[in-house]
Amino acid sequence: MFKGFRDFIMRGNVIELATAVIIGGAFTAIVNAVSDNLINPIIASFGSADVSGLGFQIRSGDPSTMLDFGAVITAILNFLIVAGVVYFIIINPMNKLSELTKDDKDVDPKDPAPTTEQLLAEIRDLLKNGGQATAALDQTTSPLK
Repeated sequence: MFKGFRDFIMRGNVIELATAVIIGGAFTAIVNAVSDNLINPIIASFGSADVSGLGFQIRSGDPSTMLDFGAVITAILNFLIVAGVVYFIIINPMNKLSELTKDDKDVDPKDPAPTTEQLLAEIRDLLKNGGQATAALDQTTSPLK
């Protein structure tokens, strides 16, 4: 039981996931600082004199009825910044790496798969000739090479 748990923990995926969570937390602090100190003041400058920020109050004098569009815009921008960084720094390089490590011996998509009739004819010919393939048989499309 402990050996299986140790193997699970030592797998690269778990370690990479833990690293991503730590880096994501640190990067979120950077994004929040940019939002709070750069984006929010710009968005708040579009507010009116009686409302601080981009939004309005449904009931005048009651701050709990404030519809703060600036906070929503800031949250969307935070998400887009984090998603963009994750995509361009983590996902895109990993996709490129997986393409480079992909086995070149994979089936060529240009070659059509043999039909059932072709496979049965090949088996029949092999049995008829005692295991010797006929010269007319196209060996490039045969999975029984």
